[in-house]
Amino acid sequence: MQPELTLVVWAVVLTFVQMLVAVSGATLQVGLPALAGNREGLATCSGWAGRGQRAHRNMLENLVLFASLVLVAVLAQKTNSTTLMGAQIFFWARVAYALIYLIGIPWLRTAVWTVSVIGLAMIASQVV
Repeated sequence: MQPELTLVVWAVVLTFVQMLVAVSGATLQVGLPALAGNREGLATCSGWAGRGQRAHRNMLENLVLFASLVLVAVLAQKTNSTTLMGAQIFFWARVAYALIYLIGIPWLRTAVWTVSVIGLAMIASQVV
């Protein structure tokens, strides 16, 4: 398997872990019965639980871009050291992003998100 595809799998694992964190926070704040219901009128989570939910949603949005770019690079046989470095940068920046967002450091979170976008751009530059 191409190492870029391995990083896609690890990004999915990261997304799953972020989902578990978000669900745990929501369960603590609004309770399992409310989450198991239809979620109409559900209170918005705050603090680390809210940040966990937002970080998870952001990862879902970015995972689509990352996986798409890597799949195109692999299928077009355009993988090289730049696509691998881009995938590594994306993945590790997203790990940092998840932790920094959960802790609640706003400007650093934005800077790390920018680094992850640079990783995406590196992959895209090889398939365009």
